Amino acid sequence: MLSLEFFGDPVDFLRVAGAYLAADPVVGTVVAGVTRRMVEEAREGVSFPAPYRPWWLTVRGEGGQVVGVGMRTSPVAPYPMFLLPMPDAAAVALAEALHARGERLGGLNGARPAVDRAAEAWAALTGGRVRPVQHTRLFELADLVVPSAPPGRLRPARPDDLALALDWFGRFHAETDEQSERGPGERSLETATESEEEMRRRIAQGRVWLWETPSGERVHLTGANPPAYGVARIGPVFTPRPQRGRGYAGAAVAAVARGFVDQGARVALFTDQANPTSNDLYRRLGFRAVVDMALLLEESARDPRGEAVS
Repeated sequence: MLSLEFFGDPVDFLRVAGAYLAADPVVGTVVAGVTRRMVEEAREGVSFPAPYRPWWLTVRGEGGQVVGVGMRTSPVAPYPMFLLPMPDAAAVALAEALHARGERLGGLNGARPAVDRAAEAWAALTGGRVRPVQHTRLFELADLVVPSAPPGRLRPARPDDLALALDWFGRFHAETDEQSERGPGERSLETATESEEEMRRRIAQGRVWLWETPSGERVHLTGANPPAYGVARIGPVFTPRPQRGRGYAGAAVAAVARGFVDQGARVALFTDQANPTSNDLYRRLGFRAVVDMALLLEESARDPRGEAVS
């Protein structure tokens, strides 16, 4: 029989789920990376701004072993959960548990078919509709193919790059939504809104790089998350429209990936399946598809008291 256990403390969650995440650290890269970061932020006194306290979830099988995990840690409305692969029955049980807790679904992000089964169960419980708005693909670097580099150099972002980095993070998500014909908020929400404080931390930790031309013009941004269980995750990757087609993205991603490989880490990244340009680029660099994921958002439903919500 399957059992669910919720955790309010990321340290407690990692104590139970760490071995499970370490067994497949590429597929688990988001849960592992975000949770590790939140452990560090909690030590620094960073608060959680959402109306929900963040939580993590483990699913145990009949023998007591962990067979699935999830989390609700997004600080951005509608605060979607992120689920890794789990038995269908566990995804259904999660929807039922949230309904019993009086917690609104909001959205689901992560591995299919787990997110689909949870969405179907929620719709059956509430009479609402949960629809997919983004299809993503997780890639892992196999053999890096380094492209010819354009003029200039890749350098770590500095504190005086803060305003530019904030602007480009926002433009990355806005242009991704526009290309995929999604509205604001219908996106992968882990980094959809970046506060000034969070960007300062990213820059201070060396998690943002800029391509700079010989004249000193900043023409491209690549971000990354540090390794968790040996896997580093690259993203976002953004080049302003006037600078595209000049090789900045390929050169920057290859350089960042090479740095992680030299440290002994594996490298992963996500693409939006609606963007054939980025999918083709990463394949040329030596990345190989691992698993497809999706973001589903709740359109309308009735809350556990029977009141309509939008």
